[in-house]
Amino acid sequence: MIGHLRRIGVVRVQTLLNFSFKATIEAQMLISNTHSAAVAASPLLQSVHGDGNSRQNLRRNQIGDNVSKKDKIKFLITTLLDLNDSKDSVYGALDAWVAWEQIFPIASIKQVLIALEKEQQWHRIVQVIKWMLSKGQGTTMGTYAQFIRALDMDHRAKEAHEFWLKKIGRDLHSVPWQLCNRMISIYYRNNMLENLIKLFKGLEAFDRQPPEKSIVQKVADSYEMLGLLEEKERVLEKYNHIFVEAGKGRNKKLRNASSKKNKKSEKPKNESASDTLADAVDDKKLSQSLSEHCR
Repeated sequence: MIGHLRRIGVVRVQTLLNFSFKATIEAQMLISNTHSAAVAASPLLQSVHGDGNSRQNLRRNQIGDNVSKKDKIKFLITTLLDLNDSKDSVYGALDAWVAWEQIFPIASIKQVLIALEKEQQWHRIVQVIKWMLSKGQGTTMGTYAQFIRALDMDHRAKEAHEFWLKKIGRDLHSVPWQLCNRMISIYYRNNMLENLIKLFKGLEAFDRQPPEKSIVQKVADSYEMLGLLEEKERVLEKYNHIFVEAGKGRNKKLRNASSKKNKKSEKPKNESASDTLADAVDDKKLSQSLSEHCR
C-alpha cells in the first residue's frame, strides 16, 4: 500500500513539473524586460518546491528535462507565431525558452527556423536569427544564407546588402555560389546594379567561374543598363562557353526525352505484331485440325 502511494506521488510530481515548464516560461516572458530569465525563475521554483530547503529543491534545468524536446520546440513555435511584432517580446520569449538549457540548443533553434520557413514567417525568422547571432551562436555560412534569404523575402534588400558587406563579402573565394547567386539576384531585382557589378568583379578576381548562364546574363544586362556596353560584350564573350554547354545540355535532355517517348510508342506496336502472329499460328493449327478430322 505504501509503495503504491509513493508511485502515485511520483506521477503527480512529474505531472506538476511538466506543467510548470510551460507556466514558468510564460511567467518569465512577462517579466523578461526588467529581469533576466534565470533570475525570474528563482521565485517560481521556490513556489513549486515549498520550504526552500536546498536538498529538496530541484536544479532549475530539471523542469526542462521532464519535457520532451519535441514539445519544447512545438511550444516555442506556437509562442512565436502568437506574439505581436515586437523585438522585445520575441527576444524575451527566446531568452525565457533557453533559460532552462545548460547548453545553447542550436539544433532545436534550427528546427524552429525550418518550421517558420514553412509558414513563410520571414520577419519572425529575421528576428530569431538576429537574437541567435547576438548570443554569439549560429555564426555559420548556412545561417547567413538563411538570414539573407529571409531578408530578401521580407523585402529588406538594403539590410541584406549591409549584412553581406559585414559578414560575408570579405571572403569571396570561399562563399558558396548559391549564396552569391542569391545576392546577385537581390541586387538585380532591386536595381542595385553597381553593387551587383562590384560583387561579380570580386568573384572574378578569384577566378571563380559562374555555374549558371542566368548569372552571366544578369551581369551583362546590368552593364547594359549602366551604359557599359563594352563590358557587357566582354562578359558575354568570356563566358560564352557556359551558354554553349547549357545549350548542349538542353539538347541532350530533349533527345533523351524523345528517345524514351519513341520507345514507349514502339512497345505497344511490337506487342500488337506478336499478338497478330500468334493468332495466325493458332488459326493455321485449327484449320489443319479440322482438315484432318474431315478426312
